[in-house]
Amino acid sequence: MININIRKSLHGSGGSMDLRVNVSLESGSFTALTGQSGSGKTTFLRILSGLEQADGEIITDGEIWQNEKFILPPQKRGIGFVFQDYALFPNMSVEENLLFVNKDIKLAKHLLEITELGEFKKRAANTLSGGQKQRVALARALMNRPKLLLLDEPLSALDPAIRAKLQSEIAALHKEFATTTVLVSHDPSEIYKLASKMIVLKNGAVMDIGAPSKLLLKTSGSQKFSFEGELLDIKKIDAIYVAVIAIGRQIVEVVADESELDRIKIGAKVAVSVKAFTPNINPA
Repeated sequence: MININIRKSLHGSGGSMDLRVNVSLESGSFTALTGQSGSGKTTFLRILSGLEQADGEIITDGEIWQNEKFILPPQKRGIGFVFQDYALFPNMSVEENLLFVNKDIKLAKHLLEITELGEFKKRAANTLSGGQKQRVALARALMNRPKLLLLDEPLSALDPAIRAKLQSEIAALHKEFATTTVLVSHDPSEIYKLASKMIVLKNGAVMDIGAPSKLLLKTSGSQKFSFEGELLDIKKIDAIYVAVIAIGRQIVEVVADESELDRIKIGAKVAVSVKAFTPNINPA
């Protein structure tokens, strides 16, 4: 169990903000951290890793990582960190990148097999594609069998097909190694697929926490579904209004009532729901 109760004052483009997070992560769990840009997600990961300091305490399975008198250095925390930009040694081979962390050749071979990188093990990291580099980064992060694996939007720059494949590989790695994992992501489908717990941050505060199935599929009354998205456009086709809405990574068209459109503007966040087979659009 990782018990986290931290506080840190931040200064961003939106002004001053206090990051305050008080949560517990079960050992072996997979937690997704989401929220608007600038809400404190990456700072939270950096505090967990020890790369950034904060007030409060972090206790992992009874071991103090930090409190008001003590801070355990990052290299002693047993952390695996995967960044969006890979952070590989470009002139080292794939295998050398893994063995630089830990000389366990057997483990390196196993991780390269799981991530389908065996045939590339002698290739220099700078000759690989983006998806292959991210596989190397994932495998390298697991070479020390970390207590905690931190993933900071590692797949956001990849195309959908490669992203989906790597999501499956992350799920397989998590199942085998049972490493407590925290993933920063803005992708609802990725969160739903991978995480057992979801934490929503807003302006540094925890706004919601729970199972992704409950938080991502919120409904009210007899509604069959409800999703949030951004209103991109409103088109009038004959006597019918059609709202063009971005929901996650999908763009959908929804027939809208003229009275609904009086309450929303293009660019606004909207909630799309269906009740009695009739779509409804409301301000989010």
